[in-house]
Amino acid sequence: MNRMWKVTAAAVLIGGGLIAGSLLNLQAEGAGVTNQPGTADDPVVTKSYVDQQIQKVLGSGSGGGSTTTPSTGSGTGTSTGGSSASEGIEVVTLKPGQTLIAKAGAEFIVRGGKAVIYSTDANGVADLTDGKDVANGGAAVTNHLLSFPREGRGIQVADGQKMSVTVMVRGGYVIK
Repeated sequence: MNRMWKVTAAAVLIGGGLIAGSLLNLQAEGAGVTNQPGTADDPVVTKSYVDQQIQKVLGSGSGGGSTTTPSTGSGTGTSTGGSSASEGIEVVTLKPGQTLIAKAGAEFIVRGGKAVIYSTDANGVADLTDGKDVANGGAAVTNHLLSFPREGRGIQVADGQKMSVTVMVRGGYVIK
């Protein structure tokens, strides 16, 4: 009878452990599982939505006058002085034959089209993305951050290009 008791006690303990474990597992399932994608707690966004939100932010900083100002031949555009990274970003469109000259401390990012560096001296422009200096006539690579520590340097539409160049500008500039 002693042996039967041990077997019965073992069966009851194992069965009780399984029941208790399954009840505890039901309570723990909510703690370990992340929220379902697409809910308010874990929203799913598409690339087009993100692009749209970026354009809203960039569009609110653009004055819209930058595309009409260059037609006068002496148009200028200025930002808020470059003191804030989020303010003063302006989208500028350069037509073939135009040159975008940076004021000291300006930064450009070529977003579309083919552009080359313009400099009146032997020094070039700092490509902060690649960490190198780009000399006069060198290609301004798309989506690279270009820094202009002094005035008199800029970018222009590459020779032979009939398409305009779109540039994001932070800081002062002049279009010639």
